[in-house]
Amino acid sequence: MDLLEAIKTRHSVRSYTSQKIEGDIKDELSSLLQEYNQASGLHMQLVLGEPKAFHGFMAHFGKFSGVENYIAVIGKKDGSDEILCGYYGERIVLRAQQLGLNTCWVAMTYGKVKSAYQLEKDEKVYMVIAIGYGKNEGHTHKSKSAKDVSNLTDDSPEWFRNGVEAALLAPTAMNQQKFYFTLHEDQTVSLKAGIGFYSKTDLGIAKYHFEIGAGTENFQWKEDPQ
Repeated sequence: MDLLEAIKTRHSVRSYTSQKIEGDIKDELSSLLQEYNQASGLHMQLVLGEPKAFHGFMAHFGKFSGVENYIAVIGKKDGSDEILCGYYGERIVLRAQQLGLNTCWVAMTYGKVKSAYQLEKDEKVYMVIAIGYGKNEGHTHKSKSAKDVSNLTDDSPEWFRNGVEAALLAPTAMNQQKFYFTLHEDQTVSLKAGIGFYSKTDLGIAKYHFEIGAGTENFQWKEDPQ
């Protein structure tokens, strides 16, 4: 499937089988993480066969089961990497979907197992992404309309509509979708985060979805999303 198909078929999955991530799929995920870390300055890490993070009360509260693999999304403590975490983390999520895996962004309902990954003194774990072979494909959630999250009009170009609709399929914390796209007269686009939990991480995820839906050849960002 292409990336737009991956966007449409991806849903958050909380229950996983015991099938291991191995072979070529494991190698590709590791290679992509290395590539994206180098490009972004993040320190994302693939953790396999580690059940402790999702065996506590919080994981039970979050209705997770069978999670033994996850990606630790790690960046600088000062919060400057939050948008990057969403943007590059979602790149891994959509590639995982193409590879036949399932995923779920997880903000609070997991335990931190410090022995499972490496942290530098100036780094922290922003979130984790549960990953593996799901017992199901997840399900859709209620969504805002395109006009709720953008200045879309009947006269807007088709690429802008497609970008906004792709962004509306992005996973966001508590399904809050607190972002707003503005198309300007010079055909540039700006993106702003609303107020809410993990809204800047959500912004990075929505940014990547928009780029896929709109096509980066059709527009430029007016400024870095913030």
